[in-house]
Amino acid sequence: MESLEMLNLSYNNLSGVIPRCFEEMHGLLQIDISYNRLEGRITNSAMFRDAQLAALQGNKGLCGDIRGFPSCMSYKKASRKIWIVIVFPLLGMVALFIALTGFFFIFRQRKNDSQTKQSSFGNTPGLLSVLTFEGKIVYEEIISATNDFNAEHCIGKGGHGSVYRAKVPSGEIFAVKKFHSPLPGEMSFQQEEFLNEIQALTEIRHRNIVKFYGFCSHPKHSFIIYEYLESGSLDKILRNDASAKELGWTQRLNVIKGVADALFYLHNNCFPPIVHRDISSKNVLLDLEYEAHVSDFGIAKFLNPDSSNWSELAGTHGYVAPELAYTLKVTEKCDVYSFGVLALEVIKGKHPRDFLFEMSSSSSNMNIEMLDSRLPYPSLHVQNKLMSIMQVAFSCLDQNPESRPTMKRVSQLLCEKIFEV
Repeated sequence: MESLEMLNLSYNNLSGVIPRCFEEMHGLLQIDISYNRLEGRITNSAMFRDAQLAALQGNKGLCGDIRGFPSCMSYKKASRKIWIVIVFPLLGMVALFIALTGFFFIFRQRKNDSQTKQSSFGNTPGLLSVLTFEGKIVYEEIISATNDFNAEHCIGKGGHGSVYRAKVPSGEIFAVKKFHSPLPGEMSFQQEEFLNEIQALTEIRHRNIVKFYGFCSHPKHSFIIYEYLESGSLDKILRNDASAKELGWTQRLNVIKGVADALFYLHNNCFPPIVHRDISSKNVLLDLEYEAHVSDFGIAKFLNPDSSNWSELAGTHGYVAPELAYTLKVTEKCDVYSFGVLALEVIKGKHPRDFLFEMSSSSSNMNIEMLDSRLPYPSLHVQNKLMSIMQVAFSCLDQNPESRPTMKRVSQLLCEKIFEV
């Protein structure tokens, strides 16, 4: 290892502190530990002192005498946090696995059972929920917090479910996606989407993907519990002039980069790879700092190597890759196309449907007039970044899926364009 000169550990979901053994690797000249879950003091060695900010970013818990990072108040405090960060997620995953196993068993039992389902709650027959926070959140609390899913608590609606804001007695606020009661003949599809979203969310953990807290399956209600993101959907923000003006150019660049990082993670850091299949402004949620979080994995597809990966046409109109109209074969390049549409929408301030039509019928040139006119005219430096990102977005919209870049390449290009000095 002494002869190692370059080391890239980015996007590996690493946690804990930076090992001291790096200080002994005197031959190591360049290191990239970006976008992990590392915390604690940054090792005081030349490779870290001289590292670019892009090589260290994406680790919220890091501190030290490095430009762009807070100083460390107490290394002991960081050490105590490490134990919590490592142990509690592991315990949570074990509990989640056990509960999921029970859930699928109950689901199979129900499927084979011809008895009529009870409509009253009583002792909540058939109820199974996976919950965190030491069991403080219970089924009854969610029902109470939403007033039995009353419309006044509804914050969004989709094709197969509605999302509610739920404030539980502890003061914590969650987003609860309740699946619509299926019509005759729709039961199997609803159950498939419900199970599919749970499976996807238990497989992933990324700062730009909505955090999953639990789920509940009950004869009367089936719902999934997420983190609550205060600013709501990107679509809602862009449709409102006042909120769109609050989403400045810097925030919009970070939204585009955040979605790209999430898709890069799904395509490259999950096994098997996950294709979201429904990337749109309605499925990108923002927190108070306008950090992007990809949501709604109801139609996500796992790309199993031993499967044909053919599927029915699905997704939001205006974002679906054109090849799906005649091939129905799901690949990562389907998400790449949707991302290209989304990136232009963020810059333009509205869905670029007219521009997409021009692209499909003739050659279309990007120009500065494509920028959202509701925002102040950007500086020349920001203009150059926006034009570079539009160029990346155009490459994602290539009619030939094989000619589109991978999300790994897109993420790398955006990092270079956005964080360049």
